[in-house]
Amino acid sequence: MLTRPRLLPLVGATLLLLAAYALSGLIWGGVVTGLGGPRLSAGDAVSIFMIANMGRYVPGKVWSIAGMAALAKGKGVPVAVSATSAVIMQGVGLLAAGAIGLGALVGGPPPLPRWGLTGAGVAASLLLLVLAVPSLFHAAVALWFRIVRTSPPANLTAALVLRWLLQAAAAWVAMGASFWILAASLGMELSPVHAGSAFAAAYVAGYLMLFAPAGVGVREGFLVAILAPALGSGPATVLAIAARLWMTAAEVIPAAILWALHQRSRSQPEPKQG
Repeated sequence: MLTRPRLLPLVGATLLLLAAYALSGLIWGGVVTGLGGPRLSAGDAVSIFMIANMGRYVPGKVWSIAGMAALAKGKGVPVAVSATSAVIMQGVGLLAAGAIGLGALVGGPPPLPRWGLTGAGVAASLLLLVLAVPSLFHAAVALWFRIVRTSPPANLTAALVLRWLLQAAAAWVAMGASFWILAASLGMELSPVHAGSAFAAAYVAGYLMLFAPAGVGVREGFLVAILAPALGSGPATVLAIAARLWMTAAEVIPAAILWALHQRSRSQPEPKQG
């Protein structure tokens, strides 16, 4: 039986989710620097990332990239660098979420656990092979940038991609943990691995559906399908809807505040020299 959300776990889940978003912004700032762009302050990197992330709510996957390029240009980041960094963030984010999402199969009924473990082993082997063999690495990079219709950077290395991938995985672990705490605040018992991996897998499913802004509908349906065996279809549906509302609030409200601060800083006259 569902109960009203418990306040303390709900606040904890929200703070952890916001920390994961902030970490993602810092990772993006590191990507900019790794591509030869200027070193952004932590505040600027997080602010630009959070504001540009609102482009996901517009159909298509290019608006967040365009917004990031426009905002970063004001901080001295060349458009080519900011656009490329956004494409790289999308790529490593999807890889990290996909890898973590395989855990959702492990928590399911037979034979899904065997498929999940097999898929995880194959994915890890392929990733290590691509990172270790330069020709495969460059071919994979060229393929990803061809898919997103952007020219790949010349200074991208396997070591940089591995570092950003591990950082993105850490952010996804934090986001998955925040979802698990959200479920607990609603009185729903899930294992941390099942909850976090289901959350990541649903994100990937929603992202791949280009027609759905921010994966609306697709993500929720996928989440219900994964969690229904453990929770029941009714509670799983409630959790999926609650997660959507919770995530949207955690994205939109901070982004709106940061946008207002950005506009205010632009409207203030620059101090006179000398």
